[in-house]
Amino acid sequence: MLRGCGRGAGWLLVMGLVGLPVAWAGPPFQTDDPDPVAFRHFEMYAFELSDGTTDGGTVLELPSYEMNYGVVPNVQLHLVVPVAASFAPHGGAVNYGIGDTELGAKVRLLKETKRSPEVGIFPFFELPSGSAAKGLGVGAAWYRVPLWIQKSFGAWTSYGGGGEAVVEAEGYKDYPFAGWLVQRQLNKRLTLGGELYGHGAEGAAATSTRAATMFDVGGIYEFKPGFDLLFAAGKSVYGQPETYTYLSLYWTWGPGGPGDNDEPDSGGGGGAKMMSMLKGMRLH
Repeated sequence: MLRGCGRGAGWLLVMGLVGLPVAWAGPPFQTDDPDPVAFRHFEMYAFELSDGTTDGGTVLELPSYEMNYGVVPNVQLHLVVPVAASFAPHGGAVNYGIGDTELGAKVRLLKETKRSPEVGIFPFFELPSGSAAKGLGVGAAWYRVPLWIQKSFGAWTSYGGGGEAVVEAEGYKDYPFAGWLVQRQLNKRLTLGGELYGHGAEGAAATSTRAATMFDVGGIYEFKPGFDLLFAAGKSVYGQPETYTYLSLYWTWGPGGPGDNDEPDSGGGGGAKMMSMLKGMRLH
């Protein structure tokens, strides 16, 4: 899905949360974070994701898979292979197959300190492995360049940022996106949070033909170290009516066990999540 943030009032809603204090990041939320996977550690998600509008239809990704690897300290490599179903609006055609493949790298630029936030970038490319004619792909490679920041305060964590998606494909256009999230670890196993996330209009061939700002709630439940359940759902509070859901099983492993970080002076591992970007595709 093409993701991105609405202009005008949508931007004001998102940016109005920046001053809030708010330890997990990325999935199940649409807003991402600057925290890469720990050096020599892996993350894997088996996930369901749905996103839809009345005018543009719905994309359901199921089953889909995400893998992240801490290739060097402060840098992770990222891969998403989505299997998707596209539902055209108003009872139109339904298609199922492989979507566009996502490749990226998350780079931490600044580590979090007592007084300053963590800062990172997460550029990635979408490769046209899905059928554009069936609404399972854009039909051309495109990319997005975001900047993310994060700060923790005890059991509270806050992160967010934004950037620009560049989509050189017929029926699509470049658009901005931004989001901000606040979450709290309630106990050893459960973390809950809420976000505002928005995107600009993504083009006539996209599901989101108009800008929208969404409010999502979700969380993480830890079954045991290295194995979690992630969940989230939300809908538009401004702009084009839009709904979002996410559900996944999450595994992490590496030298020293789940969550162990082998890089010197590291600010912690895990949390390198990026949503697959099928939602903006035309649903035929």
